[in-house]
Amino acid sequence: MPEYKKQTALEYHSQGRPGKIEVIPTKPYSTQRDLSLAYSPGVAEPCLEIHKNPEDVYRYTTKGNLVAVISNGTAVLGLGDIGALASKPVMEGKGMLFKIYADIDVFDIEMATKDIDEFVNTVKNIAPTFGGINLEDIKAPECFEIEKRLKEELDIPVMHDDQHGTAIISTAALMNACEIFGKDLSKIKMVINGAGAASISCAKMYLSIGVKKENIIMLDSKGVIHKNRKDLDQYKSFFATDRTDISTLEEAIKGADVFVGLSKGNVLTKSMVQSMAKNCIVFALANPTPEIAYEDAISAREDIIVATGRSDTPNQVNNVLGYPYIFRGALDVQARQINEAMKIAAAKALAALAKEQVPDSVLLAYGKKNLVFGKDYIIPKPLDPRLISEVSAAVARAAIETGVARKTINDFEAYKVQLASRVGKDNKFVRVITQRAKLEPKKIVFAEADALRIIKAVKVICDENIAHPILLGNKERILAMAKECGVELRSDIPIIDPMEDESLRNEYGKILWEKRQRKGLTLYEAQRLMRDRNYFGAMMVELGHADAMISGITRRFKEILKPALQVIGPDEKFKRVAGLYAISTKKGLYFFADTTIHENPSWEQLVSISLLTHHYIKKQFNIQPVMAMLSYSNFGSVSNEETEKQSKAIEYLHKNHPEILIDGEIQPSFAINQNLLNEKFPFSKLNGHSVNTFIFPNLSSAHITQQMLLELGDAEIFGPILMGLKKPVHVLQLSSTVREIVNMAVISVLDAQQK
Repeated sequence: MPEYKKQTALEYHSQGRPGKIEVIPTKPYSTQRDLSLAYSPGVAEPCLEIHKNPEDVYRYTTKGNLVAVISNGTAVLGLGDIGALASKPVMEGKGMLFKIYADIDVFDIEMATKDIDEFVNTVKNIAPTFGGINLEDIKAPECFEIEKRLKEELDIPVMHDDQHGTAIISTAALMNACEIFGKDLSKIKMVINGAGAASISCAKMYLSIGVKKENIIMLDSKGVIHKNRKDLDQYKSFFATDRTDISTLEEAIKGADVFVGLSKGNVLTKSMVQSMAKNCIVFALANPTPEIAYEDAISAREDIIVATGRSDTPNQVNNVLGYPYIFRGALDVQARQINEAMKIAAAKALAALAKEQVPDSVLLAYGKKNLVFGKDYIIPKPLDPRLISEVSAAVARAAIETGVARKTINDFEAYKVQLASRVGKDNKFVRVITQRAKLEPKKIVFAEADALRIIKAVKVICDENIAHPILLGNKERILAMAKECGVELRSDIPIIDPMEDESLRNEYGKILWEKRQRKGLTLYEAQRLMRDRNYFGAMMVELGHADAMISGITRRFKEILKPALQVIGPDEKFKRVAGLYAISTKKGLYFFADTTIHENPSWEQLVSISLLTHHYIKKQFNIQPVMAMLSYSNFGSVSNEETEKQSKAIEYLHKNHPEILIDGEIQPSFAINQNLLNEKFPFSKLNGHSVNTFIFPNLSSAHITQQMLLELGDAEIFGPILMGLKKPVHVLQLSSTVREIVNMAVISVLDAQQK
């Protein structure tokens, strides 16, 4: 990893609270009564109930939603045997993925032993704490024995994800690829390059869906695994072939229908691919460098389906498609194990999901107009929100049907709805829109490039390929500041100083003068204004020399807004600009408007703000806005100038835009709490809908609410987003952090993509 990325990774793990996961209370703890219930003497009651009936542990404790991620650090990612202590960051990361994808809590446990007996006994002794065990990064062949013994001796789900995760996902891909090409699983000839834990598990799972063992040729680092070899353990020897006339990959792959690579990069050549059977299937799953590059594979021949482990190519075989949802389903029925039927159910659910119509949110995330089941789409995308409901439900059903579930589910449709509600509580929004931005980066001009936070943010933006920055300011000063804070800016980033570039400054000034010569602006004044980087940057956007502009970390909001309005101007459709915040919380995603422009809007302005906000959210984020016009009054309970203007705005919107889900004036508690709203105001248009957008009566209330939420809550902010300009200009807060600047860059790129 380059030095600058290495430092970024170290800062990510160390800044603030070290590490990536924490334990937080789930019950009240503010009073002495709360504490006496949580611990002594109140805690004795659930203890006694569990003593009488051990199954009650799922009722009174976290066991039913708690998984242990356990490793001894002997096979960590691409790092090898680095030991238990050094493996901890990886195990914490796995725990974080469990939480954000499936709302499963995790304790990571790193064990300083390579002894199988000691490892197994330790896990057995701590198993009562957990509802499931995820074994991680344990080298073969020890991992086979460890998992086998733990599955036999424990009554909770145990899965070594390195073995079974890839097996489950690639099985789904294999079933669909064979279906597309009309290949019979029982007749396909398969070559598996690699004979580690994942390869052995994949091969066994392929057998369970109909592939014949005699049709599989497996290779390890010494070549083809055949029965004459004397160096095979029991796991490899199971897949030893009778053929002794072949010894290399080049020889083995001739005429093969399927290649599965779980080995190392660049071992499969184009000529080898060309020697495969008609309509061949290539799964090059080595990471980060596949056995053959995707581009090389598809250029070798047209009749081919290719999958890799990489996110930048079609058909990514990614374990995150499996393990969070498999454990979710197993935990929800309190399964005693994860058996073969449950794994097959997961694979079939993934295969079936790829044939369904893809949600708009997935298309937005991956920058696609459409995704249709076929050669370039054989398995779902990792950001597909349907994964948790479809895969988890299939696993839970299989557990019940095979008799390993302690708990049953009577209404699977209701269960799927409940599962889907879990994924809305994380920052999926952030991941989706960041992924979308990275697919089509745009040129963003930063008007305040000599600010330290901007320099640090630009580094992240370049590292993540979110945008192509253009920096305005004195080049020597910017580079000196970057060097002083240890930031290595890419040499291809343009740095422009408006004070030095007189020719461009005069050209831009003349264009501005032509726009505003009948509004009192002289040519001299216009050219002088171009010394101001906000005017200069806005003109770059207006002329297409940049796609968007970001400013505001050192200047007041109005000092950036005025140049944007004079140079670019508002969109003719709305003839108005307004501010919006997108705030991602544990309870979901919310939008606040207007947060920056209108100090005390009239009823007509409230209508315009509502229409602009509705249009922007729906177009930019592909989210259906459900809007509440907030007040301290509920539907006329207080009558004054403020509530009357809101009432008039709502009346107009209901009459002229009935398709928009908006109501008010309404207090926040009723807007957010559906039960309360339905009980008191059953006539409201908001009943049956979760409100996600709030229109504020004035700038003061919007700003106070937004600032308090950010300081008191655990939220991630995008904003203030400037809506309604012809071209994207966005204004930072003076207090914006590096992360918030990066977030604003993401918004700017999306805005530019749309416009």
